[in-house]
Amino acid sequence: MSETNGSSNGALLEVSHVKQYFPVKSGVLVDRTVANVHAVNDVTFTLREGETLGLVGESGCGKTTLSRTVLKLLDATDGTIRFRGMDITRINRRAMRPLRREMQMVFQDPFASLNPRKRIGQILGTPLKQRGLSGGAIDKEARRLLDVVGLMPEHVNRFPHEFSGGQRQRIGIARALAMEPKLIVLDEPVSALDVSIQAQIINLLEDLQDEFALTYLFVAHDLSVVRHVSDRIAVMYLGKIMELSPAAELYSKPIHPYTDALLSAIPIPDPRENRARERVVVGGEPPNPIDPPPGCVFHTRCPRATEVCREVVPPLTQYANEHMAACHHPLNVTPEEIAAATFSDASPADAGDAKPDYVPAGGNGAPPPRPVADQAD
Repeated sequence: MSETNGSSNGALLEVSHVKQYFPVKSGVLVDRTVANVHAVNDVTFTLREGETLGLVGESGCGKTTLSRTVLKLLDATDGTIRFRGMDITRINRRAMRPLRREMQMVFQDPFASLNPRKRIGQILGTPLKQRGLSGGAIDKEARRLLDVVGLMPEHVNRFPHEFSGGQRQRIGIARALAMEPKLIVLDEPVSALDVSIQAQIINLLEDLQDEFALTYLFVAHDLSVVRHVSDRIAVMYLGKIMELSPAAELYSKPIHPYTDALLSAIPIPDPRENRARERVVVGGEPPNPIDPPPGCVFHTRCPRATEVCREVVPPLTQYANEHMAACHHPLNVTPEEIAAATFSDASPADAGDAKPDYVPAGGNGAPPPRPVADQAD
């Protein structure tokens, strides 16, 4: 891939050690910062052109904040963001404006993301004007976009309240497509929709990706949804990436205990099989992001945690097939796989340098890994 179409390593988007802290201020006459909310804490990943990267985790883990930081809707506290090889971390709004056409977002709430006082033709017309269209060309292109996302062209004259939730989300997708982007960030685009409509929107997104060569960052908290659209999946917890893996392998071979717990929460359609399987229940609540715990941030809830987990930040260890996990006591790996593993450059800057320990079933006080071969069926 040439430098004009991306970076030398084929990545459309490169996020390197990005942090997003929000100050907590106190004071009557003079505000002073007394603490920081560690919303995103040293996150690194790449997104290749034409790829879909799923970003998952429970509510409050920093998924949406990271996606907004990537699009520069929020300025990163630290780290580097590169788009097509260009460092956009600190560029001003004027320099960023031409890149806005190539980076668009579909928001979570299809009801709040559309202006209720404007007709659909006006909503789609705003980005089309930014593209340089005018007059009848705007109306023609707006009708074409509605047809592309599966709506009737004559819907340009309707208001948002006249559409269902699924139809409104299609309009949000059409608005993102109006700028002819290369990257679309999808912030939980189906979480507010019922199951049948979710399937329709996911199928639409896949068709559009094939037709327009789009790259997606798909943010969600439901692993069963992300499974069907993602090439790779990153699992976040308390502002950090716990695991990053090809999608199929994440479901068949989760390495981090947190990922294992998330997969265990996915319901199985067969009621008898669902009742019979062993559930992994993670107790407690996520720690306060103002004061994250030392060491592994998941150790306060992890059933495999030991002293090293409480003291040393685990590095992102890269196993075979580009599968990475930040865990001192990984699941579903052999001693040979641990010996062959390497440290990833995506590891947090304060991570330790010791390789993970192999913990056999029942060893070291840690529970054995559960069978995972059939859990995602």
